Amino acid sequence: MRSLTMTAVGAVLALTAGTAYAQDRNVTIVLSEELELVDPCMASQSNIGRVVLQNIAETVTELVPGEGLQPRLATSWEDRGDGTWRFNLREGVKFSDGSDFTAADVAHSIARTINNDALVCEIGAKYFGGMELTTNVVDDTTLDVTVDPPQPILPLLMSTLTVVPEDAPMDSYVTTPVGTGPYTFDEYNRGQNIKLSANNDWWAQSPEVTGATYVFRADSAVRAAMVETGEAEIAPNISVQDATNPDTDFSYPNSETVYIRIDVGNPPLDDKRVREALNLAIDREAFLGTIMPDGTELASAINVPTTLGSNPDIKPYAYDPDRARTLLEEAKADGVDTGAEIELIGRTNNFGNVLETLEAIQSMLQDVGFNIDLQMYEVAEWIDIYSKPFAEDRKPQLFTAMHDNANGDPVFSMYFKYHSDGLQSAIEDPKVDELITKATAATGDERAALWSELFAYLQEDVISDIMLFHMVGFSRVSDTIDFKPTIRTNSELQLSQISFK
Repeated sequence: MRSLTMTAVGAVLALTAGTAYAQDRNVTIVLSEELELVDPCMASQSNIGRVVLQNIAETVTELVPGEGLQPRLATSWEDRGDGTWRFNLREGVKFSDGSDFTAADVAHSIARTINNDALVCEIGAKYFGGMELTTNVVDDTTLDVTVDPPQPILPLLMSTLTVVPEDAPMDSYVTTPVGTGPYTFDEYNRGQNIKLSANNDWWAQSPEVTGATYVFRADSAVRAAMVETGEAEIAPNISVQDATNPDTDFSYPNSETVYIRIDVGNPPLDDKRVREALNLAIDREAFLGTIMPDGTELASAINVPTTLGSNPDIKPYAYDPDRARTLLEEAKADGVDTGAEIELIGRTNNFGNVLETLEAIQSMLQDVGFNIDLQMYEVAEWIDIYSKPFAEDRKPQLFTAMHDNANGDPVFSMYFKYHSDGLQSAIEDPKVDELITKATAATGDERAALWSELFAYLQEDVISDIMLFHMVGFSRVSDTIDFKPTIRTNSELQLSQISFK
């Protein structure tokens, strides 16, 4: 009897301890925006990626900072010539719904994400624009992928492709994503939180974090305070003025570039003198160390300087308001309506101090004679008007955006942003299209040179944008966990990389 009692007590204690252990292994992450979608094929958007990417849905390969391209769902790959690559896939992997992972799932994910007329997937539009991919399932663990035109960096491109089961719909987004990752998607309580829990059937070693709750707070100070008070473990995006605790706050180059896309085809922005005046009217240096944190760099291209083909000969436009006024007067004398109202569009909570930044830019542009109407939009509406098809009756627009490319090659940016058929391109220029096509297919020094030529042409000949800043990110991390943000934290936050102190 005593033995049974002690056993029962021991069981209770073990259960209690087990419960406490599980509770202690949950983390709360506070994001700046609520997620519009949770479909893995949209995980290239930062806040979606932080929840979904490599937590729920895994990629074929993985680019690891400091280590380069690594296996993920593919264990190896080889170039078989004529645009065809063979991917050898991991055995014994299951999706969180219990189904087996096979080469057919990767083939389906490629078809669903890329060149799919029934569904706009940002990963396909952003990273695989202008490419036609065909697949051949050799067997359950072997897949051949042929790309037209041939892609010498296809294994790197496949580090962006999130894999979903073969039965994921081709014509609609999923609301409960299923993947092969270390976590399952449990709940999305709109307006409140998203909850994940550990996938006990994950193919790799079980992570320490057994569950995660994502909450949404627009105010940076609130997000930082939540980590300070123990309400959350990680706030991945806070403003510089809230990063006041050196023990918990991390800063890092985050691969983001803030720029303003010019509506090049819409008068008066179709006049090159007007576009140059816009660039000359902004005192970029005045933002550094004030609204923008120390470490922020002036940008002359959409990719950070560590990207292949970065061109050090291209300089940011110097602040010259007098020259800007002169250019506007010359354009006006030639009949250009330089007094037309121009919308300066921004996205609420896009980055720290975004409103203050755009209000200052509005003032600088008005100072030289522009008529600027500042409009701020929440993320869903912002994305809708940022991407094609653009409204036919729109006013001339200056569209503020922040672009992330942590993958080291401009191929992840240029078609999407600048090709005539790019989803978010505001220009149609045959030379730009030709350079993108050539650079995408090139290798080695030729590839770098072509990208470099394109960066210079866009900045100096087309003047397609107002390039502003290469950004520095700030994250607050609780001193109860062991997690160090990296350049990739801006687009993904792998729970399996977190441990407890």
